[in-house]
Amino acid sequence: MASDMDFDTEFSPDYGHAVPIAQGVQRLTVNNPSPFTFYGTNSYIVGKSSLAVIDPGPDNEAHFDALMRAIDGREVSHIFVSHTHRDHSPLAARLKDSTGALTVAEGAHRAARPLHEGEINPFSESADTDFLPDIAIADGQVIEGDGWALSAIHTPGHTANHSVFALEDTGIVFSADHVMAWATTIVAPPDGSMADFMASVEKLLARKDRIYFPGHGGPVREPASFLRGLRTHRRMRERAVMERILAGDRLIADMVKAIYVKTDPKLHGAAALSVLAHIEDLLEKGRVATDGPPSLHGIYRPA
Repeated sequence: MASDMDFDTEFSPDYGHAVPIAQGVQRLTVNNPSPFTFYGTNSYIVGKSSLAVIDPGPDNEAHFDALMRAIDGREVSHIFVSHTHRDHSPLAARLKDSTGALTVAEGAHRAARPLHEGEINPFSESADTDFLPDIAIADGQVIEGDGWALSAIHTPGHTANHSVFALEDTGIVFSADHVMAWATTIVAPPDGSMADFMASVEKLLARKDRIYFPGHGGPVREPASFLRGLRTHRRMRERAVMERILAGDRLIADMVKAIYVKTDPKLHGAAALSVLAHIEDLLEKGRVATDGPPSLHGIYRPA
């Protein structure tokens, strides 16, 4: 989506090949490009003799074969899953069957809030509701392997069960879909929550990490400055939404046309959900009012 942020869209996916990106870390990218996945989903292999796999990806035969080639007969002790969207988690089941590894994640898929009466979840088909981790990892919990240790940082916002994983003593964080160099993250109710997302940004800003390896695209090389830019961007979006309501816009569709004037119309559906996420947050803050529960087709006014 169009933005005031300085994004890095330089990336070579090198499909089918494991690319070394740090000591003891390889990246494999699934050939599943789209407006929402960029060049595709990144899977990561951590370790040397005994391995962890992070975000095995969708149920994709070529990617499974590439992962198995890269694993090359070595032990895989754990499969970490950042969240349960179908471009990240479904291949975990097959990889577990083939390697005997334990799956690790915050928990099963769930929405950030209950569905309102008559509401339809627009992203229900993208949710992997079959996935249930062997280990429900707590915030801050560390799992160790042979020569590596990964700690979980719960970062709800994109989904309620989103976590990123820090490779201990390296300054590396596998930031999944919470922070990506190529674009802002989609925050779409009811699965996502803007208030949760912003709190997770603050949580990561309190850390001193060196580099992020995200779920799509290339690395975020200066995490602190990027996170500050992301925070500013979201605050500007919130201000733009509030300004449109103060100017008389009552429908999300009208706000999207005004705010996302330079954005590809194909992405206006996702933009509308992002506006809804901001409106839900503004409702909680008491700055906006509506009759009944918030929805894409609701009528909004200043509180």
